[in-house]
Amino acid sequence: MGRTSKDKRDVYYRLAKENGWRARSAFKLLQLDEEFQLFKGVKRAVDLCAAPGSWSQVLSQKVGSQSSGQVVAVDLQAMAPLPGVIQIQGDITQLSTAKEIIQHFEGCPADLVVCDGAPDVTGLHDVDEYMQAQLLLAALNIATHVLKLGGCFVAKIFRGRDVSLLYSQLRIFFSSVLCAKPKSSRNSSIEAFAVCRGYDPPGGFIPDLTRPLLSHSYDFNQLNGPTRVIVPFVTCGDLSAYDSDRTYSLDLDGGCEYKYTPPTQPPIAPPYQEACRLKKNGQLAKELLPQECTINSVDKLPQPLTIHTLLTPKVEDNVINCSP
Repeated sequence: MGRTSKDKRDVYYRLAKENGWRARSAFKLLQLDEEFQLFKGVKRAVDLCAAPGSWSQVLSQKVGSQSSGQVVAVDLQAMAPLPGVIQIQGDITQLSTAKEIIQHFEGCPADLVVCDGAPDVTGLHDVDEYMQAQLLLAALNIATHVLKLGGCFVAKIFRGRDVSLLYSQLRIFFSSVLCAKPKSSRNSSIEAFAVCRGYDPPGGFIPDLTRPLLSHSYDFNQLNGPTRVIVPFVTCGDLSAYDSDRTYSLDLDGGCEYKYTPPTQPPIAPPYQEACRLKKNGQLAKELLPQECTINSVDKLPQPLTIHTLLTPKVEDNVINCSP
């Protein structure tokens, strides 16, 4: 498979490279902003689970470019620097991370908190949906520590069968909760984004990060009647724009000649880096050839199987007569 193959199959991947974005997900945030005007009046923004940094790039241009705009990016992984973005390599489930964010904002809360984080998918949909729900709730928990009243929270969500629980949790803290699907998000994916506006926690609520995740014993099916929340579903982006599930010709602009563009910023410390090094040196899951296997005694060889055949025809002189 050539390096241009993905450019054909994924037009937003190609456009992201050509426009200098670190990942195709930048278009998702841009299309969400087109629909909901997320950056209007925002001076302090937080990007959770920020690596490789495409959403931080968008925030840097939309918010950090202002004279008083500030952007803080948080991730467990190291991330290549971005102009106008303060980076924190930390855990979003820890109170110390929330304190460090507020410290960078000089004691002021954030106007906008976004999270495009997702777990490494396993292909087991129930497991993936559960892990994504845990990640979203962790982001919501730290957002309650750093988000101002009336602020906005945007996070990736997997639309599974138990999504009503997440909507109910979000609806407790925000006056408006919508489920949005950007045009650049593949139709074949259950990915969507929860757009929560008007942060207004219930009276007496005290933010607490001692238990940032959902209990494993929680019954997802206990939400019935008024406790079950159904939120509006909105599509974002120009409906006449490129289809994220379609394969396009390399010559998008007609007369313009296609030229391959390398990724804007390769990962600087990916978790799979050691595996790549071992594979390059031929040390990863090395397969032994038959001649490399040494056997000291004949006793170690498996005994041949005895096969009994009924009505076996007699073959003389090892010659088989194939004539009809």
